[in-house]
Amino acid sequence: MRLSEVTVHTLSSPIKPSQDRRFYGGVRRLHKRDFVLVRVETVDGLVGYAPGAATSSAMREYFDGTSHDNFATLIEDQVRDALAHTEIETPEDIAKTIKALDLPTKIESEAIGVIDVAYYDILGKQLGAPVYALLADREVDPDPLELYASAGMYMEPKGYAEQARILQDRGFTAYKYRPGLGVEADKRTLRLIRDTVGDEMDVMVDAHTWWKLGKNTYNFEQVVKLLDTFEKVNPYWVEEPVEPADYDTYQRLANQTALPLAGGESEETVEGLLRLAETGISYLQGDTRHHAGFTGCWQAIRACSDREDITFVPHNFGTQLGLITNAHLIAASPESPMLEYPVFGEDKGGMYPFPLAEDILHDELQLENGALEVPNGPGLGVEVNENVVEEYPYIEGAWTEFIYK
Repeated sequence: MRLSEVTVHTLSSPIKPSQDRRFYGGVRRLHKRDFVLVRVETVDGLVGYAPGAATSSAMREYFDGTSHDNFATLIEDQVRDALAHTEIETPEDIAKTIKALDLPTKIESEAIGVIDVAYYDILGKQLGAPVYALLADREVDPDPLELYASAGMYMEPKGYAEQARILQDRGFTAYKYRPGLGVEADKRTLRLIRDTVGDEMDVMVDAHTWWKLGKNTYNFEQVVKLLDTFEKVNPYWVEEPVEPADYDTYQRLANQTALPLAGGESEETVEGLLRLAETGISYLQGDTRHHAGFTGCWQAIRACSDREDITFVPHNFGTQLGLITNAHLIAASPESPMLEYPVFGEDKGGMYPFPLAEDILHDELQLENGALEVPNGPGLGVEVNENVVEEYPYIEGAWTEFIYK
């Protein structure tokens, strides 16, 4: 495969008017959602697509130099030229070429990721096979993938419970929400959700705000006490309860709680992802957009599949192109975990409006009763709607900001 062109489109989906979400000690203001679409073309005219990583997010802002602008500029200024008319025989050729550019660590992993995903999309089109068939070392005929509804961003405790009930009525069997209202309110929220949806719905707690609260950040003892209380309500997992890459604290926490811990989306590299897997967490959350594409995440899947104490469950928070990308990864996996489905919209079931998430694809996905039919067409099996490039021009500035009081 010889590449001829790499094009990067940075897009924005505005949130008008901006929304304020109150948390413990401040406000999170939402202005828009950004998205990077990468288009790779071969000299033979085949085109592959990939979603860029969700940089500049609530978790990412403590990393330096990781905005969408920086990512797109580096791809266009360095990666594109390095790959132009390069013969790619294996995914390792992509990684070798990009690593020679000596990019910042995190962006290097993301750059490898988008080219790797586009490569597999093109390869599937060449061979007439879905990506999951290219990844798996066995014959694969995937059943519909169970999705867990990912929503719940900073609202009154009863608001979370109401949203969970709405999503349960839509057929979802699991709900993930984001606490950070203060220790007592966080306790009350989980109890209220469980009382509302009963035991028939799994509940995941995405706790990344606990270490993003400025002077109100929860200390280790507070986190331990929270988890002790949570045990009585039986959450499916507690995600990112401490800062990413703080492996020692993850291990300390895993030794002091019986609750399953999850993490990994904020790891800068595949190596960091594998290091986190040794801390005692139960769910490792790699993402094709963050961790060197299919090839990098497959390495993490292999590491988990040989063990009984940890499961690879992909992180997925963005457009439906990202959803499909991670769906192929899981369809090929020897395990059958759930896949994260971020719920957007202006109604009470969604976090906030993000129409670009659906508009990126020409056709609607086959979603029914909280499950996704994985497309079985060549490559990713979906048709990207390039009209979004004109419909969603990039808007300068951060998509979200934390305002501490």
